Amino acid sequence: MSTSSYSDRVAQRRAGIGKFAKQQPDVMRAFRELNRVGGEARSLDAKTKELISLSIAVALRCDDCIGFHAQACLNAGATPEEISDALGVAIVMGGGPALMYASHAMDAVAEFSAAAKSGQ
Repeated sequence: MSTSSYSDRVAQRRAGIGKFAKQQPDVMRAFRELNRVGGEARSLDAKTKELISLSIAVALRCDDCIGFHAQACLNAGATPEEISDALGVAIVMGGGPALMYASHAMDAVAEFSAAAKSGQ
């Protein structure tokens, strides 16, 4: 992982995605719609879907995805304990590499939790 914070990482990725969206607006429109529909509460609530998303991000070893979904988990009301429990499943499925990225996810959760408590 780079030395930047997860807040910085998410901001940088959003900027990069924004540039891509200007070049490929149809692709991004479709992706946003897929994300909206896939994230809607149905049989599973939004929090559960974000916990799954974070676990997949860990198993796939995507640090940028970890930043987005750690923040989204907290915004959806997930507790650090719930996030930790979901990350345990990612480790079972992804082994040692997932363990390393689960520690990244916990760093992101701690950072975003601290920022929320300080009102940032």
